[in-house]
Amino acid sequence: MRLGPHLHLIGNDIVAAYLVVTPEGITVIDAGLPGHWHDLTAELEGIGRTPADVKGLVLTHGDSDHIGFAERLRREHGVPVYVHAADADRARGGDKPNTPMGPMRLGPTFGFFAYALRKRGWRTEHLTEVVEIGDGDVLDLPGAPRVIGLPGHSPGSIAPHVPIADALFVGDALTTRHVLTGRLGLQPAPFTDEPDRALISLDRLAGLGASWVLPGHGAPWQGSADEVAAAVRAARG
Repeated sequence: MRLGPHLHLIGNDIVAAYLVVTPEGITVIDAGLPGHWHDLTAELEGIGRTPADVKGLVLTHGDSDHIGFAERLRREHGVPVYVHAADADRARGGDKPNTPMGPMRLGPTFGFFAYALRKRGWRTEHLTEVVEIGDGDVLDLPGAPRVIGLPGHSPGSIAPHVPIADALFVGDALTTRHVLTGRLGLQPAPFTDEPDRALISLDRLAGLGASWVLPGHGAPWQGSADEVAAAVRAARG
């Protein structure tokens, strides 16, 4: 789905990934679930591109519902996969802390897990090779993503900032559709390692000048990035 001249979405408001499209090539942000491979190739075909045009894949963090097709893209097409050093082990299949599920409703929770099954979420393929990155790095990729560290959901959660797309890709630093309750709007994401730290990290989005705030779960949000932290805190109550 085209969101803007340089910005495309694959997946939906349950699990999403994104493409930054430039004449020089494409940067993929997050890799959803394994079954999103078909969404990726269909979106590329629709704009007259192929996986050969993808120059890099940037993970907002290393959780299984964000690394879906990453190893396949790396293995079959030689695309480097970038992840913050603090989440590199998680992306390779290392241990993840058990986090409380928190509030949930049967319908939305069932819908999330049913969608994950349809998209082959039970066949997670972890990364065997990654390029480790850090806060403040500007990546030599289409759109020149700048790494904004947002620790909290995971130690190495980041928000790639891509000015050409007017976008911040926030992963699970927040959500606009809680996958366990169905609640809509800017709010904290479930399954967060350190919820208080995650809220503090959102202050780093202020002043970045992006009007698209793009989560891994939920609809794209448009507005001022300066408003995000306060809105998520208010939703937490």
